[in-house]
Amino acid sequence: MRAGRMNFEAARIKMVDNQIRTTDVTSHAVLSAFLSVPREEFVPAAMKPLAYIDTDIELTASGASERRYLMEPSPLAKLLQLASVTKTDKVLEIGCGTGYASAILSTLAATVVALESDAALASEATETLARLGYSNVTVVTGDLEKGHTAAAPYDVIFVHGAVETVPDSLFAQLSDGGRLVAVVGSGNASRAKVCLHENGITSERLAFNTAVKPLPGFRLVREFVF
Repeated sequence: MRAGRMNFEAARIKMVDNQIRTTDVTSHAVLSAFLSVPREEFVPAAMKPLAYIDTDIELTASGASERRYLMEPSPLAKLLQLASVTKTDKVLEIGCGTGYASAILSTLAATVVALESDAALASEATETLARLGYSNVTVVTGDLEKGHTAAAPYDVIFVHGAVETVPDSLFAQLSDGGRLVAVVGSGNASRAKVCLHENGITSERLAFNTAVKPLPGFRLVREFVF
């Protein structure tokens, strides 16, 4: 067992050095969080040896109607750096999956509400986060597009996956001065953006191109043209 843990520790350091630091992630807090959170604890058992590879890892069972993924390390780190989370922030994570990003956010923020629509994933996230001691994370289940109004407002809303559009219902849950980070678009045409909510007005800034797996829902309404 000791050798296995040492291998995971070495893989974690290599992931940070080779996949994250090399893609303009300079935040000490973000780098430290990725070094401290055991990614192997948040992937299916069969995938543990591949927990630190530079790609997305599927979390849902084969044949699931809506596939869900653990985001690859580099874009996840860049997005979390973009969010500029501080130790006083209350964070809402949209689409927590098995809770890996929730654990990272746990080390960056005061409190985290981790929203998940898949009951099985939510249950797994709850168990793993509790077992590993991330006590400032609360996992809740519900419609991802609706957010979680019961604990609003939030200083940061982090959308964990690509979406076609960000609904107004999420912007309405931001505190004054709050920010929302999301990847909008599909495939290689996606752009990461940060939205700032101040004095009742929401402004946005495009940050970088990236390609991450989509979250279910969040579809643009298609208009018929005659």
